[in-house]
Amino acid sequence: MAVDGCGLVCKYILILFNIIFAVVGLAFLGLGLWLRFGENTRGIFDIDALNSSAFVIGVTVLIILGSIMLIVVVFGDYGACNEKKCALQVFSILLFFLAVAEFVIGGLAYSNSNTVGLRLGEFYTTLYSLYVSSQDPAIGVTLAFIHNSLHCCGMTGVPLVELVKQTCPKPNGVLEHLVMPNCPTTIVTVFDSRAPLVMGIFVGTGALLIVALICSGVLSSQIRRASSSPQYIILNSSTPSPAAPQPYPQHVTASNNSFPNQDPVVFTPLSVVNIPVAQA
Repeated sequence: MAVDGCGLVCKYILILFNIIFAVVGLAFLGLGLWLRFGENTRGIFDIDALNSSAFVIGVTVLIILGSIMLIVVVFGDYGACNEKKCALQVFSILLFFLAVAEFVIGGLAYSNSNTVGLRLGEFYTTLYSLYVSSQDPAIGVTLAFIHNSLHCCGMTGVPLVELVKQTCPKPNGVLEHLVMPNCPTTIVTVFDSRAPLVMGIFVGTGALLIVALICSGVLSSQIRRASSSPQYIILNSSTPSPAAPQPYPQHVTASNNSFPNQDPVVFTPLSVVNIPVAQA
């Protein structure tokens, strides 16, 4: 069945949304699994004293969040591409819970910005220590992403003596060739001074999920309407009509051309006569 108008627009919006969601979900899940089962990091999870550390909690959140996002993508893509109402309903339910979780987590992060900043600072310190001791490329990529996003450089902020200076961003100006902001302080400061911005990121992500939820509802409604409407076969003027039945001839007259010296012979249909049969 085909959809049109708003349903078609919503279908392509959902496909684009699910592609972006799939890329982010794969990144989260891949990074979480690498940090969880990597040769240089899996030993941390075997130490009971570190089970409540920021690093363990952060990696667990990455794995769970990435898995949930991929499950959402499976239902969303299948429902949008194949126009399946049941899959879109499951997709809408999952999106609703994700949107609620986004608003709740954003509110908690805003009200506890100091605690969140300290926890993330601990997470960064663990990553830093692991990279210095192992030079794991996955941890190096993660540190480079953090450094470029926050424009900071390692634990000291001094490129000349910094152990991970290869992951630091390019300095802005002459002074930053000597000293740059260090990352633990920057992380805490970001969540303390820019708490409204962090809250806005969570709210914006939740609003994006709500838009996808609305599009899913519109597409599901059009699919239901199309499946319940009666189907008609339209015949145009070029369609041949069935031939009318010919009446059974009452008599057949032989042509005089066939028998020129005889009178015309008329053939009449035989009638059925019941003849009684004598019993022996």
